[in-house]
Amino acid sequence: QVQLRESGGGLVQAGDSLRLSCAVPVQSFNTYTAGWFRQVPGKEREFVAAIHWIGATYYGNSVKDRFTISRDNAKNSVYLQMNNLAPEDTAVYSCAAARLKSVQQFQTGGVDHWGQGTQVTVSS
Repeated sequence: QVQLRESGGGLVQAGDSLRLSCAVPVQSFNTYTAGWFRQVPGKEREFVAAIHWIGATYYGNSVKDRFTISRDNAKNSVYLQMNNLAPEDTAVYSCAAARLKSVQQFQTGGVDHWGQGTQVTVSS
């Protein structure tokens, strides 16, 4: 099984920024849509952002004005720049990858590979 590896989480204050990174150890990463979900214990998993291998992006409504997703196909990596963080952003953030899927399919359907998640905590 392929397991993605997230990094960059931490504890910050409201208004601060964080940049999450995810290593995607797959062959032909340039055929994968990749992105991020987040989850709080006891609540449903929430879609955060996704990026197609040619660059099309999609964001959840709660983060659209503050977060930016990007990727580096040469490094098999995907990133999430999170600005103006708020306490409501506190969650475990997990990266995911899906081969030959649009960002819309990624958001609503299954994904092929997951990471273990990285904790982001935003104090009030």
